[in-house]
Amino acid sequence: MTMIKGHTVLKILGSIVISVVVLAAAGCIAFAPSAKEPGYEFVKAWGEKGSGPGQFSDPTGIAVANGEVFVADSRNGRIQVFDLDGNFKRQFGRPGKDPGELGRPMNLTVHDGELYVPEYFNDRIQVFGPDGTSKRIIGSSGSGPGQFSAPGGVAVGQNGKLYVADFYGQRVQELKPDGAFIRQWGTTGRTSHEVGSFYYPTDVALDHKGNIYMADGYGNRIQVFDAHGNFLRKWGGPLARGIWGPFNGWFKTVTSIAFGPEGNLFAADFYNDRVQKFTPDGTFLTSFGRKGVGPGQFDHTIAVAIAQDGTVFVADFLNNRIQKWWPKR
Repeated sequence: MTMIKGHTVLKILGSIVISVVVLAAAGCIAFAPSAKEPGYEFVKAWGEKGSGPGQFSDPTGIAVANGEVFVADSRNGRIQVFDLDGNFKRQFGRPGKDPGELGRPMNLTVHDGELYVPEYFNDRIQVFGPDGTSKRIIGSSGSGPGQFSAPGGVAVGQNGKLYVADFYGQRVQELKPDGAFIRQWGTTGRTSHEVGSFYYPTDVALDHKGNIYMADGYGNRIQVFDAHGNFLRKWGGPLARGIWGPFNGWFKTVTSIAFGPEGNLFAADFYNDRVQKFTPDGTFLTSFGRKGVGPGQFDHTIAVAIAQDGTVFVADFLNNRIQKWWPKR
């Protein structure tokens, strides 16, 4: 029998490991799901860098309701409102901490005619009427029940309950309509094996059953819980690691999620400069967008909202504009 020296064995084993890794990577690429829908086509864009009406300085959130598009113009500390074709209508807010002022507004939500604005710098949720009147403030800075540390998104249930993605708090909080604490769940964690843990959650959305969908931002995944906070399922990149590139169903930081009128979920894939669309169980349907400054290109997709007719509006972060897309027929 031929004897093999120790260092030779290690060298062989090393080669085997490298080969397995390469084959696994190739397999992942080969078996990435293909699109199950025709996709979307670019319609138009509006906005540019600046502080005037229709200009933006880092738009971070977007919502569509009653034929209007609400945009969180974060560095300018304001909300701008447009019609569905991008024509400027009005604005409200300015940088500050007083009622009616804003400290980096994030993902926006409209519910029962009210606009919910999470404030990253002010650690609170501020609720406005559609005319820009500040109606109430929910929460304060801290790590206790009902307090926030840079909230990124909020969802409102039919009963008025609030679900808040608490970014630095690494949790989701469930609150009564007046902000009174009900419960919370989540711990710090970043691997795909740690279900129910978060790595800087950025947004939250509810389906028609009341299930809670969490954009686990830097965990590069979406996690789903029932109305009581029990874990149901998750999807995203392998081991919750961010994946650069066009691999369907994987993310490089998911920053915003929103349901369309047919009950499918759209996700802003920030560093991959695209929007991905899924069924509620996580089945990949299609994606659109790529890196660039031209029509239909993005420089970091940060927020997404869908109108009742299926039109998709996207906050194009570093291009300082809003893009409008239609489903292909």
